[in-house]
Amino acid sequence: MLTLDADSVILREYCLRLVHHLEMPGNERIAVIQTPYSAFRGATTRLERIAAATTDIQHILHQGLTYFDATFWVGANAVIRKTALNDIVEVTYVGGQEVRRYVQDRTVIEDTESSIDLVAHGWSLYNYPERLSYSATPPDFGSLAVQRARWANGGLLIAPKFRRLVKQRKKQGNRIRRSSIILRVNYMASISWAAFGLLLLLTYPFDDRLLSPIIVAAALPYFLAMSYDFKRMGYKRTDVFRVYAFNLILLAVNLGGTLKSLQQAAAKSKIAFARTPKVANRTAAPALYVLAAYAIALFSFYTLANDIRTENWYHAAFAAFNGVLTTYAIGAFIGFRNSLVDIVLGAVHWVKVPRKPKKAALEQRTVADAWESVLYFGPDHDPTSDTPPPVTVSSTTRPRYGDTRARQRD
Repeated sequence: MLTLDADSVILREYCLRLVHHLEMPGNERIAVIQTPYSAFRGATTRLERIAAATTDIQHILHQGLTYFDATFWVGANAVIRKTALNDIVEVTYVGGQEVRRYVQDRTVIEDTESSIDLVAHGWSLYNYPERLSYSATPPDFGSLAVQRARWANGGLLIAPKFRRLVKQRKKQGNRIRRSSIILRVNYMASISWAAFGLLLLLTYPFDDRLLSPIIVAAALPYFLAMSYDFKRMGYKRTDVFRVYAFNLILLAVNLGGTLKSLQQAAAKSKIAFARTPKVANRTAAPALYVLAAYAIALFSFYTLANDIRTENWYHAAFAAFNGVLTTYAIGAFIGFRNSLVDIVLGAVHWVKVPRKPKKAALEQRTVADAWESVLYFGPDHDPTSDTPPPVTVSSTTRPRYGDTRARQRD
């Protein structure tokens, strides 16, 4: 089976190459084969170009995951064995009718959760080492915030399932490789702990003892490797600083997605899938995300002034670095004018009282809500109650039998 996102573009030989690899001897237990998508060239905005750089570098990282047997299904495009889906299917009955769910939707990153389900049934996943698929990158901060908040939500919910799998394999004497465990846990939880770690670095007033030159030098190999990869993919080496600034303004977005995961875990509920907006102009960003970016810049400059007064030079340099890059990110990736518009729109939306809809419009909206619930949650979801609705058949859709007994049997 071939799965594609609506905005995915694949090369002509995509299926030929991937199916050929599945049919090679020794690959019988590969359930999902894919090429993690790359970004289209010729980005129209600076935000789109830097977001594309982070997407393109993910292609390299996913090759490393395959090397260490830690591949995750990236849902944008893939070729999947039907027999593997049959192994992870869950069958439920609603109103006497059988409902078969092959990919679970307990989280908004259902492809990641399905990867753990497939591994638990003895299947593996594979990233083909070619760029055969491409997908659009959000061109503005508002649509990007929707996408990245969705990506940040769900990893913490799936981690306990993987932990149970590791313990089960250990009891069976079939241990999972330690490198695979580390990489899978990092894939599921790194957005969460990186966001909280960066928040701690920005707010905690550490001194020279916690930021020695040795600790700074320890981070250099990571940034040097990233800059080398950017250069090899056609970007600039200095884009490593732009990516750091990009992550600073995404800090609130990642924290929001993480807190949504914790909320789902506490309430044992599932949120609706937020699709990335595809509009002709610009999507307004949530005002809190924009205000958070300004707060980071202002707090960094406030910390800089305080560090200069107390002669805490290492921390002053770190604060100045963050303040300058955050200010640059606001201007380059959001836009000062656009950010003010988004803040005003957010304030108006917060204080605006919606009108009561008319009866006809309310009835029409009720029908639309019913269809939305079917599309988001499946046919067994009733938006007005916690119990699934009975399956009924309208008399106008029943076949007309000449015999009354036949009608009764129907």
